[in-house]
Amino acid sequence: MAPKNPKDSKTVMTDMVLPGETNPLNNLFGGELLARMDRAASIAARRHSRRITVTASVNHVAFNRNVPLGSVVTIEASLSRAFRTSMEVYIDVWMEDRFTGERSKANEAIYTFVAVDETGKPTEVPEIVPETDLEKERHAGALRRKQLSLVLAGKMKPGEATELKALFTS
Repeated sequence: MAPKNPKDSKTVMTDMVLPGETNPLNNLFGGELLARMDRAASIAARRHSRRITVTASVNHVAFNRNVPLGSVVTIEASLSRAFRTSMEVYIDVWMEDRFTGERSKANEAIYTFVAVDETGKPTEVPEIVPETDLEKERHAGALRRKQLSLVLAGKMKPGEATELKALFTS
């Protein structure tokens, strides 16, 4: 399988926050935002793997800012790293000011997807070759996050988590 770049999987979804998607404070429901992020991340994972993809985990979500009714929201998702059958997808959520048009980052998330065949069996995916500084930073972070997850799940001994150890030793 030929390696791919994060830009090959980039998915951009833009939508408006409507009244039926808001809480009593007229801000976008967190669950609605999670669903939108999941769809964008799923498309990015499928673009990378060219396989059916399933959400394995939501590793991180930061609801940093409220997204008010009427806001234009843009979700950008792309792969940060591919492992054997799993893929980490990094998601940035941008909000456009209704009056000035200025874009600002509202939220972010990290999802993990697994590529599967028609029977639901995990299948291998191409590697990711990061190009930009941000892509390289997210690519390196993905390995640390995976090792931490494996250590916490008891599937890796802490001493084997070389990327994590490197954070604490010089």
